Amino acid sequence: MPRFFVRQNQIEENKIKIIGEDARHISRSLRMAVGEHITVCDMQSREYDCVLRDFGETEVVAEILGVKESENEPPCYIKLYQALPKGDKLDTVIQKAVECGVGEIIPFESERCVVRMKPEAEEKKTQRRNRIAAEAAKQCGRSAIPAVSRTVDFDNMMSGAGESEICLFCYEGDGTKPLGVILKELCVEGNLPKSISVIIGSEGGFSLDEAARCRESGMIMTGLGKRILRTETASGFVLSCISCFSELS
Repeated sequence: MPRFFVRQNQIEENKIKIIGEDARHISRSLRMAVGEHITVCDMQSREYDCVLRDFGETEVVAEILGVKESENEPPCYIKLYQALPKGDKLDTVIQKAVECGVGEIIPFESERCVVRMKPEAEEKKTQRRNRIAAEAAKQCGRSAIPAVSRTVDFDNMMSGAGESEICLFCYEGDGTKPLGVILKELCVEGNLPKSISVIIGSEGGFSLDEAARCRESGMIMTGLGKRILRTETASGFVLSCISCFSELS
């Protein structure tokens, strides 16, 4: 069943107004008609079973038949901090991270990033990245669209990641503990902490200075096994491991 996302101000009593690109998609691309059913999510983990009732020039009105709490959102909120990779790899990271249950994605610059943020292009890039996240959320049945923020510098990354209950700094250097061991230790009565930050480096990884700063700040130095993962693979790997402990065990 087609899935759409709305804000709270689009919900009025037993009706939902769908506007903008989504309204055009329903009427023009999908060629749906009055009486057909859709699923609408309110970004607050609620799903509405709706039937289409009216088609206007700029909006589509759906009647609410039922509402339920979504079962598709993970029990812990995961913020992914991804160092800027080359080419269009960040698009892949966003898409797969959304499918794997990420709550928020924050690109950042590190010393070894080949790509650098261009302030004049940042707004358009951020809008595009959020569209990728929205499409991935619709495709995989999420009830919320993870936000993709503007690119931040390394200091802001450290500050933001430190707000989570735990922070996993994924690092291929010395002094790490295997991710599986860490997740076992973090599980209390079968539950992981409610908020987790995951930090992934670019193609060149992190410098010794960056790793030392993150270790000193209290982040958990995390190893991802004996094989070196590409930057576009690492986030999905970590998110999948977390899902095994929080949702599939």
